[in-house]
Amino acid sequence: MNRITVYERANFEGLSREFTCDVPDLHELDFGDCIASLKVVGQPWIAYTDPKYEGEPHAFEEGEYPSVGRPNSFSALRLVHHDLGDPQITLYERPNFQGACKVVTEETNLAYGYFNDRVASHVVQRGVWLLYQHPGRGGWHCLAWPGERLADYKPELNFQARLSHLRPLRPGQPLVSACLLWEQKRVEAEREVLVDEIEGVNETESEQVLAASSSREYATTLWQSFHFSNATSLKAGLSFTLIVEASNVFTVQKGRSESSTRRERVEVQLPAKIPPRTALSIQVLRKEVTLSVPVLLTITQNEAVRTEMGEYRSISGTNISARYSLKPLPAAGREQAATEGTEQVPSTGMEL
Repeated sequence: MNRITVYERANFEGLSREFTCDVPDLHELDFGDCIASLKVVGQPWIAYTDPKYEGEPHAFEEGEYPSVGRPNSFSALRLVHHDLGDPQITLYERPNFQGACKVVTEETNLAYGYFNDRVASHVVQRGVWLLYQHPGRGGWHCLAWPGERLADYKPELNFQARLSHLRPLRPGQPLVSACLLWEQKRVEAEREVLVDEIEGVNETESEQVLAASSSREYATTLWQSFHFSNATSLKAGLSFTLIVEASNVFTVQKGRSESSTRRERVEVQLPAKIPPRTALSIQVLRKEVTLSVPVLLTITQNEAVRTEMGEYRSISGTNISARYSLKPLPAAGREQAATEGTEQVPSTGMEL
């Protein structure tokens, strides 16, 4: 949800109020001209120095502000509801949209080019823009709203040939929830890997102990990754969680952390004793399974909901089993049939 929390003192101290919709006059709510710090979640907010959205505007994008540029001076708050995802503004060097023009889609310092202090009119195609008098976001500034056609800076803003810097407001980070569609999973590969092999021979007529311990520990590995679709609208840095199972919560951060490896240890029980005149053979096997699962992403931003697909992939080596065989040693020149058995160790990973 889009919201702003305002505080009467710096560093988020003192009295506070939280708002989720426009406030034309903070004085009516006993919080006018006292804001010294604030926190924004979601879309940007505009704070005005006069009631009814008049006076000097100050934009605050998503984040925390332990201090503000004009403390104790804000009298109105307005939430920016507009779509800020694909901003564009066209600048003209003459009034009435005449002369040379320049299309801008991102923050730009005009002092580095040929359009510095030359703009006399503009048309905003998309987004909300901040226009500054000096380079580096300095000096007097004003807002330009979507669909705005300002034909002449001089009579309306007294700003003709003074624009040196501009930037679009950034949208708030979307909230993403992920749902794994397990019913559509695909097992792409499956194999058994020999981890350990143990041999023991008892040539005596009495039962013998195989080893001091009846178990051994082995390492297991789970590698997992998330793949965004080629048409994803999500930007780098966005993070969300995939709940693969109760003990496996995978945090995805686009462009930074889209894969992870989990290593654990599992104890395998082994036969403790070897019967008389018997050869014991033990194979410890790890089952590795490669699978992919479609993931439905539900994205909420600025009260709009959209969906897109992704893919979860994993190579799981968390299932360890001990397979053993008992083969009687030849007696009186006669071969005897071998007996075999397998002990399955409960998986420490997901069930496939």
